Amino acid sequence: MKLFALLIIIYGYSFLAIGQENLKELSPSEDFENILVKKIGGDELSTQFIIWVKDTVRTHRHEDHSESLYIIEGSGIFYMNDQRFKIGVGDFITINKKSWHAVKVTSKKPLKVLSVQSPEFLGEDRTFKHP
Repeated sequence: MKLFALLIIIYGYSFLAIGQENLKELSPSEDFENILVKKIGGDELSTQFIIWVKDTVRTHRHEDHSESLYIIEGSGIFYMNDQRFKIGVGDFITINKKSWHAVKVTSKKPLKVLSVQSPEFLGEDRTFKHP
């Protein structure tokens, strides 16, 4: 029994290390103006994306989706509803559905995030806030 638990811990650690290294090495395959989104996986329960942002993401919300973000590179100011806070490498953000959110990049290099949306995101559940 102890050996089985140890194997799970070792396997889990190896899997996380490989996954993090692959995400760090993933780079844009094309030049982009402000935002580039690359789908890296998903099914009917969730969709995973790598998103690069050079300047800003306009204030918007998702009516039927929750979103989780993990910051891989860069830094910025994140806005959610009436809050604002600094974000940087290693930060994890959970965005409940119907929450207004936006970002302003403050680093010289683009912000690079892992975005997980649930349920499956087909790109249509996005409402922008008028200025």
